[in-house]
Amino acid sequence: MGIVCKHLVKQFGKPPVKVIRGIDLNINDGDFVSISGRSGSGKSTLLYLLSTLDQPSSGEVFIDGINPTSISIEELHEFRNRSLGFVFQFHYLLPELTALENALLPARKIKQHLQKTDYVTELMEQFEIADLKHKRPSQLSGGEQQRVAIVRALSMKPRFLFADEPTGNLDSFNADVVMNILKQANKERGMTLVLVTHEPEFASMAEKEIFLKDGVVVSKENHDSVV
Repeated sequence: MGIVCKHLVKQFGKPPVKVIRGIDLNINDGDFVSISGRSGSGKSTLLYLLSTLDQPSSGEVFIDGINPTSISIEELHEFRNRSLGFVFQFHYLLPELTALENALLPARKIKQHLQKTDYVTELMEQFEIADLKHKRPSQLSGGEQQRVAIVRALSMKPRFLFADEPTGNLDSFNADVVMNILKQANKERGMTLVLVTHEPEFASMAEKEIFLKDGVVVSKENHDSVV
């Protein structure tokens, strides 16, 4: 069912300032969509609305046919944990846990960490960090920490993956590694990927590019194939 938003508006402060101003979007299952624009254009705010992490001031968002505002907080938490994955600019790993323990946190929430250990270990092998699984975040490089964060996001096999400037704190080599991992997750696992980035090179990797300016969509660009 993908993601559909209708007449989306988000405003902050008093007097209210509209950061997102009447956006309509359709994102199909399995799409790789990038959202870009200048700083302050509203791209991260839009991602938070699409991913259920924030609620609109007006308008509606439907993700997999579900309106997040129409279900209970408990149901929303369960839906996020099972169906949505999140990768941010900062990895947010818990310093007292090992890489493997951090990656298993979503499964631990629903007491499935034992069943998921083999799968998560396979992901770590695929992303070339299996030999680091018993190390703590302070013993890992920035790129390695971000890869652990991506494994954590993929650990529950989510249908939707949201990434907010996931390469923002990485050097060019590790940024390329992370982007290739995300693209691979989209293509090989069929996950819908929504990426916020200020890097034109990474935005153009998506099948669909959305450009924001002052809280409105000013351009949509479709690619016949992923670059």
